[in-house]
Amino acid sequence: MGSQELSLRKARRPPLIRAVGRALPKHYANQETLIAAFRDIWAGAHFNVERLEELHRAVHVSGRYLAAPIEQYKELTSFARRNEVWTQVAVDLGEAAIRTALQSAGLAPRDIDHLFFVTTTGIATPSIDARLVNRLDLRPDLRRTPIFGLGCAAGAVGISRASDYLRAFPDQVAVLLSVELCSLTLQREDFSIPNIIASGLFGDGAAAVVFAGAARDLPEDGAAPRVEATGSVFYPGTERVMGWDIVETGFKVLLSAKVPQVVRDHVRDDVDRFLAANGLERSQIRHWIAHTGGPKVLKAFEESLELPAGALDRSWKSLREIGNLSSASVLFVLGELLDSGEANKGDRGLLMAMGPGFCAELVLLQW
Repeated sequence: MGSQELSLRKARRPPLIRAVGRALPKHYANQETLIAAFRDIWAGAHFNVERLEELHRAVHVSGRYLAAPIEQYKELTSFARRNEVWTQVAVDLGEAAIRTALQSAGLAPRDIDHLFFVTTTGIATPSIDARLVNRLDLRPDLRRTPIFGLGCAAGAVGISRASDYLRAFPDQVAVLLSVELCSLTLQREDFSIPNIIASGLFGDGAAAVVFAGAARDLPEDGAAPRVEATGSVFYPGTERVMGWDIVETGFKVLLSAKVPQVVRDHVRDDVDRFLAANGLERSQIRHWIAHTGGPKVLKAFEESLELPAGALDRSWKSLREIGNLSSASVLFVLGELLDSGEANKGDRGLLMAMGPGFCAELVLLQW
């Protein structure tokens, strides 16, 4: 086989996920500390504080990392001030996540050809990816794609878009960065059940994924999965299931109690259809990488897909230890799987996330 034919064959292979880097803010509070901080606010406006505390504990989150010290949140009364903090912290965490991922991949910042950025918890123009060009000394010919508004699904969507790009440019390196600072979206004056649940469930963090196109001349890494296929499903008429209402004070959470039922109604057929299109069945998937949407969502995944015991242990652990990080959560779970060394050559994995739209994103991986 000639070198040109070999290069063409390599270029047709799917892109590789070389590494996942994660970064958490330095401020941490356990759930009881957070409940105590909310208690005074709730007591002045709600007749049943005990019920609200029960809702916080029911999300199975033991604590969360926060973008700012817990005492500073009292001062963050305006959307402008909260978004200012969001921008500052997003750049810092984004830099840390990317540097960690690049180091694990054996690459440098100037190796990046395309930077994808996803978020749904703050806004900035220039966007965070642009602000990282100088911070990381990225190349001036870097291509950038900032994506806003896909919520919890955006981590999976970002994997899909980055892999699509590298199929077209197989000799390049792409990085996906997700930064979500959910605590800065909290509406202190909103005593609705969705906001109370969100205040107990969502945390802050960032994750970066390094991808290499199939023709990129990098050392072979048996621990690196390839993005074999991706799929998207949009459910018509579900726009009010999850998202934001934009109000004067910023992002007001829209979180319907119907989310777990939407999962139960659709995920099994969607997964089976997606796998069948790729010549597979559920029994052939060894690794399940699910977004940590909350206890009811994870149970809906487990029961609807008839998953074996322990299949979502990493998702449950991530939910318990750091909460739901929106789009970054599924990337944290993926990173934990890669770090574990549990996957063997030939294994297949399915990465799943659902988010505003309402929609589902599916990514098929093979080691």
